[in-house]
Formats: sequence, structure tokens, C-alpha cells
Amino acid sequence: MTENAVSLNRLDTEFITQVEHVSGENLSYCYQCGKCTAGCPIAHTVTDTPNRIIRMAQLGLKQRALSSSTIWLCLSCVTCTARCPKGVDLARIMDALRELALAEGHARKAPNARLFEELFLDSILQYGRLYELGAIGRYNLQSGQPFHDLELALPLFKRGKLSFQPHKIKNIDQIRQIFKLYR
Repeated sequence: MTENAVSLNRLDTEFITQVEHVSGENLSYCYQCGKCTAGCPIAHTVTDTPNRIIRMAQLGLKQRALSSSTIWLCLSCVTCTARCPKGVDLARIMDALRELALAEGHARKAPNARLFEELFLDSILQYGRLYELGAIGRYNLQSGQPFHDLELALPLFKRGKLSFQPHKIKNIDQIRQIFKLYR
């Protein structure tokens, strides 16, 4: 029987318990409405959408969940969590899956994931929030693909989802204090 075929007598309940323990979330609260995926800014670029990832965890599909590139590509923007009608913190579950994947020795499947993480955090440090155009522009240049996904920019500008200018938050010093604690 393959891992894709799930039966109640072969359900990996230990993995389900691990994910729930590490994340602090109850996986059974998710009823697969798909609102997390509908709001996810990277859902169109990944094979395993957020609701599929949580379903893998619910079914105990450990190897599939921990080897999915989606857990590494997740932006941790918390849109999925904000949209969940049951209050499931999918961003925490993604964090837990990354933690478990590292513990199991699963390598990151996303090329340049560390570079992306660094640029993301640099943007937060500089502006107090993500400056998408700046972060992705720097990522594309530093990863050697300056025009990657350029065709996506115009529709995002038209819909007001992308801005040419960064927006700094008020009290940015508080954000910088947090960074000082952890860097």
C-alpha cells in the first residue's frame, strides 16, 4: 500500500500528534473549506496548496508533508490564519512542519530559500513590514534571474496589491528591538 492510500488501520497517528504538539493546533478543526488557499499569495505557484498540506498532516502522510516544497515557500504572512473560519493557525502548522522536516533530515526543496528568508527579514527590519517589490527585486537579482515572474507584476499593480514605494510602519523602533533580541 502506498502512502497515498490511507486506511484507518495504517493512519500515522504519531505524526498527527507530533504536528499538533509542535504547532499547538488541533488539526481536526480544519474542514477543508479552502479559504486559506484562496488567500495565499503563493498558492498559484505551488503544487501542494495550503489546504492540501494541512490535509496531508490530518491523514498522517508524513513523508509527503515533510518533503513538500510548499512548507519552505510559505511566506508566513498569516493570511491563511486570518481567513480560517475555525481559527486554525495554519502558519504555525507550516512552522511546525518545517521544524519536523529539519529534525527528520529533509533538505529544503526550494532553491535559494535561505536567500529569500534573509531578504524577507531585511525588508521587515528596514520598513517594519514586507516591501514586496523591493524584496522580490533583490531576490531575483541575487538569485540570477532578474526577470523571473515579471509578467505577474502588472496585474498585481493594477489590483493595488503591489506598490512602487515601500510603506514604513509607525514605531519601527519596536520592530528593530525585536530583531536585536533574536539576531
